[in-house]
Amino acid sequence: MHIIEKKILNQIITTRPLESHKGNFGRVLTIGGNIQFGGAIIMATSAAVHCGAGLVTCATSMNNLTSLHTIVPEAMYIDYQSDFLLIDAITRADILLIGPGLGTDTTSLQILQTVLQNTSSQQLLIIDGSAISLISLHHEFFPLIKKIHPIFTPHQMEWERLSGIKISVQDDVKNTLFQQQLQSTVILKKHHTTIYHRDGSISKLQIGGPFMATGGMGDTLAGIIAGFLAQFKLKHYEHVIDAAVYTHSAIAKELSNNKYVVLPTDIINEIQRFMQENSGGI
Repeated sequence: MHIIEKKILNQIITTRPLESHKGNFGRVLTIGGNIQFGGAIIMATSAAVHCGAGLVTCATSMNNLTSLHTIVPEAMYIDYQSDFLLIDAITRADILLIGPGLGTDTTSLQILQTVLQNTSSQQLLIIDGSAISLISLHHEFFPLIKKIHPIFTPHQMEWERLSGIKISVQDDVKNTLFQQQLQSTVILKKHHTTIYHRDGSISKLQIGGPFMATGGMGDTLAGIIAGFLAQFKLKHYEHVIDAAVYTHSAIAKELSNNKYVVLPTDIINEIQRFMQENSGGI
């Protein structure tokens, strides 16, 4: 068991080379946000942008276009119901994030299937929120998942649905056994979030608190993970994930000194400052 500490930040968040362009810092594709839950994918997209991902595209419902461009003008947009545009965007991305606000209807299922079928093992796929719920109901996706080696970001109830392990008996042994069967990374969101890495190691977070218990917090975390993986791709994979998870909670902890509840958008607005203050050398 490895406890994630602050020192990991300046190992991962490095000073950018003077000769840089947006292509150096990765392409992220976020997918989700139906007509009811557009805010989820917008927060995830905004978090990836504020982290410093080079190019971010959001595949979402047309109903979210105005809000997306108003809140995150840096992000590009495609209609997630266009198979042609979605598949083209998938093939161009380095990091994909699916699930925030996606929903669980037949349209959502089709979008998830398209993403799983067209993502290669050379790309990194983060599966969050609604997409986890859909996979829990459709185990026929498991063979595809084992080939892609994605990153799951469930809270404990989502993990119970996916793994069949009841919350009351979830422990590191049982969780690791199922995570290894999935051949995936699992970031289990809870008090003292625990990360089960594909290499068999386990990392645990000891910061955070009830001030983070509000809607959209997981969507923001997923976006931060995507942004970190996109731009710090030459770093140790497991350490990048640990640093992203730590960053999310460390910002919230700072803000909680003056806020009873920390909102996801509060965290997003502080990401750039926090990363600058905690960046190390090249």
